[in-house]
Amino acid sequence: MFGSGSYSNVYRALRIFVNLNVRSAATSRRYEKSKPSAAFDGLMNPNGFSNYMHFYRKFHLALLLSCSKYNYKSNPARTLYLSTTTTPCTHASPTYPRSDLLTLSSSVQTLRQTKQVHASALLNGVLPHSVSLCASLMLRYATFRSPETFHHLFQQTVQHCHTAFLWNTLIRACSIAQVNDNFQAYNQMVRSGVGPDDYTFPFVLKACADLLEVKKGMEVHGIVFKVGFDYDVFVGNTLMLFYGNCGDLRDAKRIFDEMRERDVVSWNTVIGVLSVNECYVEALDYYREMNSAIGFKPNVVTVISVLPVCAELKDELMVIQIHSYVVKVGLDLLVTTGNALVDVYGKCGNVKASKQIFDEIIQKNEVSWNASITSLSYVGHNLEALNTFRLMIDVGVKPNSVTISSMLPVLVELEFFGVGRELHCFSVRTGIETDIFIANSLIDMYAKSGRPNEASNVFQEMDKRNIVSWNAMIANFSQNRYELEAIGLVKQMQAHDAIPNSVTFTNLLPACARLGSRRLGKEIHAMTVRMGSASDLFVSNALTDMYAKCGCLGLARNVFNISVRDEISYNILIVGYSQTTDCLESLSLFSEMKLKGMMHDVVSFMGVISACANLTAIKQGKEIHGFLVRKISDTHLFVANSLLDFYTKCGRIDLAAKVFYCMPSKDVASWNTMILGYGMLGELNIAIRLFEKMREEGVEYDSVSYIAVLSSCSHGGLVEKGKKYFEEMRTQNIEPTEKHYACMVDLLGRAGLMEEAAELIKGMPIVPDANIWGALLGACRIHGNLELASWAAEHLFELKPDHSGYYILLSNMYAEAGRWEEVNRVRELMKSRKVKKDCAISWVQVRDQAHAFIVGDAMETLNSDSWLAES
Repeated sequence: MFGSGSYSNVYRALRIFVNLNVRSAATSRRYEKSKPSAAFDGLMNPNGFSNYMHFYRKFHLALLLSCSKYNYKSNPARTLYLSTTTTPCTHASPTYPRSDLLTLSSSVQTLRQTKQVHASALLNGVLPHSVSLCASLMLRYATFRSPETFHHLFQQTVQHCHTAFLWNTLIRACSIAQVNDNFQAYNQMVRSGVGPDDYTFPFVLKACADLLEVKKGMEVHGIVFKVGFDYDVFVGNTLMLFYGNCGDLRDAKRIFDEMRERDVVSWNTVIGVLSVNECYVEALDYYREMNSAIGFKPNVVTVISVLPVCAELKDELMVIQIHSYVVKVGLDLLVTTGNALVDVYGKCGNVKASKQIFDEIIQKNEVSWNASITSLSYVGHNLEALNTFRLMIDVGVKPNSVTISSMLPVLVELEFFGVGRELHCFSVRTGIETDIFIANSLIDMYAKSGRPNEASNVFQEMDKRNIVSWNAMIANFSQNRYELEAIGLVKQMQAHDAIPNSVTFTNLLPACARLGSRRLGKEIHAMTVRMGSASDLFVSNALTDMYAKCGCLGLARNVFNISVRDEISYNILIVGYSQTTDCLESLSLFSEMKLKGMMHDVVSFMGVISACANLTAIKQGKEIHGFLVRKISDTHLFVANSLLDFYTKCGRIDLAAKVFYCMPSKDVASWNTMILGYGMLGELNIAIRLFEKMREEGVEYDSVSYIAVLSSCSHGGLVEKGKKYFEEMRTQNIEPTEKHYACMVDLLGRAGLMEEAAELIKGMPIVPDANIWGALLGACRIHGNLELASWAAEHLFELKPDHSGYYILLSNMYAEAGRWEEVNRVRELMKSRKVKKDCAISWVQVRDQAHAFIVGDAMETLNSDSWLAES
């Protein structure tokens, strides 16, 4: 009644008790006045005072537990209780049996209740003499993180009883309270003359395992061996756990193999240790060996330990066998087993079985719902996971921190960021927003929804952070183009004693690549070497990509050569080389991938086709096109666009048109490429018709579309049409960029409208770049306008002082006009700036081979005889 009753129930019980107390006291006084001896005998008989005192003790114990569950300041039960207990009583203070106090101490739920039982034990003289009650209270205090109190209680009791049991309890309490006094307590125990027993070493070794104290654990192991406890099954199990947690699987397995006696816990421990250290095949082998061993049968812990192993190995057949065993021995009725089966079937991709087992669980708890949500999201059934979450709320199951942290990635995949914000509000209302897993998931969600400031707010409010928190925040800054903030965060995490790992570097290096900062990239590269992460495949790929995008293909190739490689490694360099003059390397690496048995993907074909386009290697490009058709049935849109670009650059607009019209789907890039291609080849009418057709079909054209059509007008001298499209851009809310202005300057310059081109540049709302001034300088070269040429060249010398072509072009114009002093001035300017003329290069295809002719270099040959032969 008292354990779960309301205020009114407790109050009513107290009233009954007080009335009984008052009547008993009055009766006692009447008997003492009239007939003392009879009264004394009556009170001591079974129906008299002894029964009353027994009831008083039981009621008082229940009262201590019941009243503490309510607010003391506003509790009428407490007021009544204090009014009765503070009144002087003629009876002696009641004494409580140790068994009652021991039972009560193990059932208390709060620190206040624990202190009440402690006080009652002291008042009744049970403490400090009862070792069992002292041990029970110490463990309760440890649960409530009150190390000072249980240390004080231990010091009081140990003076009266110097046993290993009490010292073992102290070591265990230190572990529960997560205070690092375990080894100090153990050393004090040994120094006090109390010998460790077979319970001491498991407690100490478990503390070593939890704290990863390898050296201390090995010292304890030596003592275990010395005193002869190394063959004890409990000690052996804990030693396995210790070495397993420290990553020393060789010693963990050796201890198991050398154990004279094993129990089910021994098998469960070795399976669990191997599973935690990702040795899944060995873990499954030990499970099979356990099944064949005589006298051992897997229990529920075994099943829960081995099912995640099967999930990692995707061994659904073994899962079915374990499931059959579970049903056979009746373990399927346990909710823990059902939860594990829901999870493992989901991770093996068998969603149907996972749902069926979930539906068959009679008493579903939060773990059941969480397992179902996780299994659905694992296989990409995110909408079903969301529906399961909604059903969980509808049936009245309150989501916990695991539920929220599991649902947030689901909402990110569905892009339901509004629902994610609602879950954030729910976690704040329920007080679980401080959970580190929820906070990390919230940072990731806000980062991917383009809200870096809100992600930063979550990060700043975190009480505790782990390496995942820092990595999530670095990824947040990097993904949202806050590159410098991402790099600065690394210094902060190191100041907070957080050590960067491979995930940190894979998030940082793309930020350096976008900044184009070779210096920062090299600093992070050096850091990866110091931290031992440079050999990680993902880090080495990120390093290769960073150097390639920073224009340091030599350094990128060095990283590539000394690292483990996969298809992504090759793709990075294939694309990187295709954007430089070393396009031959792209083809060579593409061939090398095939020789090593690697699969080419969309990125591989895009890179190598782009290289062929830059080389105008029509033969090799057509071979790769054929290879692509044989390997991939449905050509990817991006690859098809690369083929369009390749054929147009090679002058084969007919083949580009065939690819274009055979494409099942086209995007704006496809149309733009064809318009540019027709424009470059002088097919102006087709180019403009294609532009109009794109608009008629409702394709959302962009600024590049206008660059294509303006370029076509420029090549064909269609000045008025070009002006019309340029003015039309403003009505379409497309602001002209430097490239659009460059096309217009080129259009006007080719038509000889030099002054109009100059006025257009002067009236630009943006600062002209080198392309615009270069277009004007080229037009001046055609029409011999030295005045505007000098004006354009002055700006080009400032914007691109190392570009030799501009100096030579202006010098040639002065030479043609006979202004030799100006020629010498330009030549001297080149020398003072140490600008050298670039060597000309020509690619000539002869007999299916592309040859590069460079002044002063040996001839490079691209052989296409066998490198693309079908295997």
